Order: sequence, then structure tokens, then C-alpha cells
Amino acid sequence: MDGEKSLLLQSIKEVILESRKQVFRMANSALLQTYWQIGKLIIEDEQDGNEKAIYGKATLKNLATELTMEFGKGFDERNLNNMRAFFRAFPIWNALRTELSWTHYRLLCRLDTEAKRNYYLQESISANWNSRTLQRQINSLAFERVLEHKTESSEKNTIQNLIKDPYIFEFLGLQQDVKNTERKIETAIIDHLQHFLLEFGNGFAFVARQQHIITDTSDFYLDLVFYNYLLKCFVIIDLKTGNLSHQDVGQLDMYVRMYDDLKRNIDDNPTIGMLLCSEKDETIVKYSVLNDKNSLFASKYLLHLPKEEELKQLVEQDRLNFDLDNN
Repeated sequence: MDGEKSLLLQSIKEVILESRKQVFRMANSALLQTYWQIGKLIIEDEQDGNEKAIYGKATLKNLATELTMEFGKGFDERNLNNMRAFFRAFPIWNALRTELSWTHYRLLCRLDTEAKRNYYLQESISANWNSRTLQRQINSLAFERVLEHKTESSEKNTIQNLIKDPYIFEFLGLQQDVKNTERKIETAIIDHLQHFLLEFGNGFAFVARQQHIITDTSDFYLDLVFYNYLLKCFVIIDLKTGNLSHQDVGQLDMYVRMYDDLKRNIDDNPTIGMLLCSEKDETIVKYSVLNDKNSLFASKYLLHLPKEEELKQLVEQDRLNFDLDNN
């Protein structure tokens, strides 16, 4: 009898929770549509969308005063500006994704290109980012750090769509100015696996830590192994502190070949290997198999989130290095 009561209770809970989700989705959709329509009216009132700063500022100030008096908070001048920016950034209502909140859209509207807005919008949906995670990804220049955006490539579901350089692991809680061992970094990644997967990108699932591979003559231990269900392949991660060396590249190349031979299933695509290193020697990258293969990559990692200008310079320098290596 107790089992039947427990089952009944669980069923009722599920109905209530699903009902609340539906109410939230409906309320959120109505809120977005309201703000979008207000933004549309403001833009249309500005002489068919041709801005006149003085006119627009006075209009918004007067509107904010009247609307706040009648409808309360939520219609101040700042939020009306947000609604105006909302419509300008997303002028087609049917193209909006109502599973995202108004906070998501406020952040997206501040981005300066459509490509960035689309990237962060799609990532927010597919990876189920909350608004705090979206803010962190924007602040850490996730779009600029994706390898694909350093090239003219527009292909989908390639490793270049997913790999970043550099990666930013401030959530590991490790100090940048002390000597961290590879084992310590590896342990911190496992302890913060959810955050690591959010930073790493879509489609990654954890497989193993220190995976034991046995050959006819030797035993090997792979630092971290993931599977990406979008690319349908295993991804081996080799952690390195200090400068990247040609021995590191050769070892990873061997691991990838070994994994393809001993672990890859018939339906899997070829294994990908990634060196995560605290320092990346561009000469090694240019004159090693890293520059010839689409299965081996090297990315730098940072244990802190740099200031915005410093990060922009780092990303730009990496883009220039990437261009030089591929010309």
C-alpha cells in the first residue's frame, strides 16, 4: 500500500511540475512578445527606424515616466532602451527562441555582430546555459576563441566548431602563479566536470580518467578520454604543464593511433587528440604533425580569467599565429 501511495505521490508531483513549466513558458513567451512589440513601436516611431538621438532620448524619457506611473517597474528608460535594442537585434518575431529568458536576450542584444548573437543563442539553447553562464561565456570571448572563427570555414559538426584556444579554467580554483602538477589539474577537472564540459563545448561526454591501454609490450595511461556524440568520435586529452614539446606531440599521435586500433568501434569516426598545455610553442605547432593533421590539436589553457583587453590581445595574437601556420 505504501508503494502505491508513493507512486501516486510521485505521479502528482510530476503533473504539478510539468504544469508549472508550461505556465512559465507561456508567461515568458508573453513577456518576450510584449517587449518585442514595444521595441518595434519605438523603432517605427523614430521615423521608420532612422534614429535621431535627441528626439529618441526625449521620447524614451517621457514614455518611461508615463508607463512607470501606470504600470510600475519594468518600463523605465533603461529597459525601454533594452526593448528597442531587442527589436533591432531580432526584428523577426518568429525567429525568436522563447525557451530563452528576457535576461538572455538583454545580454545577446549587446553583442556587436549577428554572427556572435547567433552563436551564443544556439549555444545557450543546445547546452542549456542559464543567463549567468551566458554572461561568463561572453565575458571570456568564447566566440572569438572557437577555432572555426579563426578561419573562413562554415562547415558544421567539425572539430573546429568545438575546439577553443585558449581555454579558460578559472572555475578549477587553482592558482596561476604556482606550480600545478598535471595530476592536480586533472583531479580539479574531474571535481568540476560539469563546468569543464560547459567550457569545452557541445556534445562531450566523460569516458575515463587515466584509462589503461595494454599493448603486446607496454602499458599506457591516458589522462582524460571523452566521447563527442555530435562528431561520433573519441577525444583524448593529454594535459601538459610548461612548454609544449615535440615529444608531447609524438606521444599524443601514438595514443590516437593506438586508440583507433584498440578501442574505436566500427561506427565511430577517427579518434581526435588534444594537447592542453599551459604554454604553447608556436614553432612546435608549425613544424610538427599538428600542422598537417585534422586529428591532432594543441590549445593553451589559463587558470584565471584575464581582463577583457588582455584576453582580446591574446585571442588576436593566436588568430595571427593560426593564419601564419595555415598560409
